[in-house]
Amino acid sequence: MSLPASSPPGSASVPSLWDDRSVNSEAFRAIDRMREALTGRTTGGISPASLTLALLDWSLHLAWAPGKRMELADKAGRKAARLLAWLATSALQQEPPACIEPLPGDNRFRGETWRKQPFAFWAQAFLLNQQWWHNATREVPGVAPHHEDVVSFAARQWLDVFSPSNIPFANPEVIERTFQTGGGNLMLGARNWIEDAGRAATGQPPLGTEAFVPGRDVAVTPGKVVYRNHLIELIQYGPTTQEVTAEPVLIVPAWIMKYYILDLSPQNSLVRHLVSKGHTVFCISWRNPTAQDRDLRMDDYRRLGVMAALDVARAILPDRKIHATGYCLGGTLLAIAAAAMARADDDRLASVTLLAAQTDFTEPGELALFMDHSQMHLLESIMWNKGYLSAEQMAGAFQLLRTNDLVWSRLVHDYLMGERTPMIDLMAWNADSTRMPYRMHAEYLQRLYLDNELAAGRFLVDGRPAALQNLRVPLFVVGTERDHIAPWRSVYKIHLLTDTEVTFVLTSGGHNAGIVSEPGRPRRSFRAASRKRGDKVLDAGEWATTATRKEGSWWEEWTPWLAAHSSPGPVAPPPMGAPEKGYAPLDDAPGTYIFHR
Repeated sequence: MSLPASSPPGSASVPSLWDDRSVNSEAFRAIDRMREALTGRTTGGISPASLTLALLDWSLHLAWAPGKRMELADKAGRKAARLLAWLATSALQQEPPACIEPLPGDNRFRGETWRKQPFAFWAQAFLLNQQWWHNATREVPGVAPHHEDVVSFAARQWLDVFSPSNIPFANPEVIERTFQTGGGNLMLGARNWIEDAGRAATGQPPLGTEAFVPGRDVAVTPGKVVYRNHLIELIQYGPTTQEVTAEPVLIVPAWIMKYYILDLSPQNSLVRHLVSKGHTVFCISWRNPTAQDRDLRMDDYRRLGVMAALDVARAILPDRKIHATGYCLGGTLLAIAAAAMARADDDRLASVTLLAAQTDFTEPGELALFMDHSQMHLLESIMWNKGYLSAEQMAGAFQLLRTNDLVWSRLVHDYLMGERTPMIDLMAWNADSTRMPYRMHAEYLQRLYLDNELAAGRFLVDGRPAALQNLRVPLFVVGTERDHIAPWRSVYKIHLLTDTEVTFVLTSGGHNAGIVSEPGRPRRSFRAASRKRGDKVLDAGEWATTATRKEGSWWEEWTPWLAAHSSPGPVAPPPMGAPEKGYAPLDDAPGTYIFHR
C-alpha cells in the first residue's frame, strides 16, 4: 500500500499522532498575536524587530567599512571648517551668504530673524549636521536598501526633535513673540495644548471641525441614495443642466477616507463640477467598518462595492457604458475590477480614470518604510486583536512621514506662538477618518505592497488572473507632484502594465490638495500627455520633460477628455433611481453611512 507523502517513514497509514492538524496550532499562534498586539500598543505600531534589524545591518556594515568611516570623518572636518569660515565671515558682514540652504519644502529657518546671530549659527550647524547624518546613513557598503531607508528616516526623525526651531529659547520668532506679549503666547499655547489633549483623550474631533458638518456645510451637492448594502450607499446626483452626456460617471473613493473629499464645499467639489458640466454622477459612500466586519476581504469590497455600483448604474441607465473613476485605494480596487471585467469580456466600461492610485508597488514611497514582513506581522496582530486598524494608527503613520508639516510646525505655531491655524474644509474632512477591516487590510498589504501581485499579473479574481494587460478601454491617470502616499513616478508605471490609450496628468500639489484643485485656484498647474496604443513608452523623467505644461486646474483637462470618449450628442437627464427595478431613492445625499463613527 502506498503511503501519503506526509507520512513518516515506516508508517502503514496516517496515524493521528503524526497529523499536524490534530494539534490546535492556531491557539499557539493566538498567543504570539496577543503578545505582538501588546507590543504594538506600546510602540505606536512600529515593529521594534524591524527597526533593530535595520540598525544592526547599518551599524555592522559601517563598522566593517573603514573607507566609509574615513570618508565621514573627512566630511565632518570639512563641514566644521565651512561653519567656522562662515562664522568668521559673519563677524565682518552683517548677513553673509549661508553656507548651507534648507532642503526644498523645509521652511523652518526662512524667517528674517533666523539671519541674526546666534540663531543663524544654530540653524546652519543643525542643517550641516542633518546633511552629515544623511551621508552617514546612505551608501554604506552592503546595507540592504530597505534597511538603509529605515535608518535614514529614523535618523532624520530623531534629529528633527532637536531642531532649534522646536526649542523655545533657540527660536528667535518665539522669543520675539514672548517679549511682545509678555509671555501671553505661552499661556495661550498651554491652553491650546490642554484643549487639544482633552479632545484627543475623549475622542472628540479637533477644534473647528464643527463648522464643517456633512450635509450642511460640506457634501451638499443635491442627490439621492439609490442603493444600499452592507458595505456601500450609492448616491446619484441630480442634474443641473437641461441635457447630459449619455455615459454616466461612477466614482469609487478610497474606504480609508470618507467619500466627500470629492464633494467638499460647493466651490471645490469635484462632483458639483462634473454635474455642472452635464455629467450624470454616481458616487460610492463606504460604510465605516467595525470589529464585526473583521473578515471582510478585498473581494468583498470589489463585489459589494465596485461591481454592485456598476450593476445599479447600468439598471438605471440601460445600455449605457460607464466612465469609472477611482481615487487612491479606490482607484487600485477599480483597476483590479476593470482588469477582471476585461478578462471576462464584460464591456460595460467606457473609460477608467485613476486619481493618485498605484497599480505597481515596487516604489510606493516612504510608506514602504512601514512595509516589511516584521512590520506586517505586527500590524496584522494589532488588527487581529481589534478586528480593524484604527484611524488613529493610520493617521500616526502619515504624520511620521511629514513630521515637519504635521507635528513640529503645529507645535511651534499652536503651542509656542500661541496661535491657531484656522480650520478649513480639507482639514475637517481629514479628521473625519475611518477604520480598515482586519482581513481586507492584511490582504491588501500582503498581496499588493509586499508581493506586488497586481503588477506581476498574479492577482486572482474568481480564480483567474486580473491582468492589467487585458485592459482596452482608454485610461486617464492623475499623479500629484508632492504625493507622499502614491508617488507620481509609481502611479506613472501604469504605462508599463497596459497596452491601451493612456492620458497621464501630473498636477501640482499633494495627495489630497492636488486632486481637490478646482478651476480658479491660484498657483495651480499641470502637465499632460497621451500615449496611443502601440506607442513607445517613455520613462517618467523623460515624460516630465516632454509633457505639455498648462496653467490652471487639471479638472478642465479631464471634462473635455470625458466628452471626447463619450457618445456624440447630449441626451435628456435620467430619472433618479429606478423604482421599477428595486432602486427607489432611499435618502437624500449624503446618506447615512457618512455619519458612522
